[in-house]
Amino acid sequence: MMTGSELEADEAQPDGSGAELEAGRKLFAQRCDFVMAGVKPDDVPASDRPEIAFAGRSNVGKSSLVNALTGRKTLARASNTPGRTRQLIFFDLAGRLMLVDLPGYGYAKAPKQDVALWTGLTRAYLKGRPQLRRVLLLIDSRHGLKDSDREVMTALDKAAVSYQVVLTKADKPKPDELSRCAEATAAELAKHVAAHPAVAVTSAESGQGIAELRAELALLALPAAAG
Repeated sequence: MMTGSELEADEAQPDGSGAELEAGRKLFAQRCDFVMAGVKPDDVPASDRPEIAFAGRSNVGKSSLVNALTGRKTLARASNTPGRTRQLIFFDLAGRLMLVDLPGYGYAKAPKQDVALWTGLTRAYLKGRPQLRRVLLLIDSRHGLKDSDREVMTALDKAAVSYQVVLTKADKPKPDELSRCAEATAAELAKHVAAHPAVAVTSAESGQGIAELRAELALLALPAAAG
């Protein structure tokens, strides 16, 4: 995992230039292939590619965000039953970046044994993945941070895993409600040592914030091959 100095160095952000937006567009327009789904720590594939993990409460829109970023409708499958995804799902983006869809958390109706299994799987992955560059912690913009999100943030702080909050479903709340949510989230993140300072505001439905998030993630990918 990253040291404190490495976390600070990883805070580089895109300046919003057209070149960076285009680099993000080009990266996410390339092939993105399903690699595997792991159900236990030993299943996690060896890889030398930088990894970006998507975490969040069940039904927060992880699959929708992955699909929106990659411009595909069915790359990541959204379940109609919250809490159903119980695997680490790996996608290889153009050989330059690995996208990892983590099991959702915070779904109270799931059997306790199942919750323990996939929570343990996620924790094992987060603790032993040196190539993990960032966790995107998805938060529903209609509801803001919940206690279960704060527990994950504290765990990521302790593990020195860099993470960034991404507000999802930004097309749902009213503009003033969205602004208040973003401001309150940013204020709370300032108290967490491993948190990326910028809050991304996105909507998989309208496309809001998707291009900017692509540009930011492209900065963490391996360089494009020459020629």
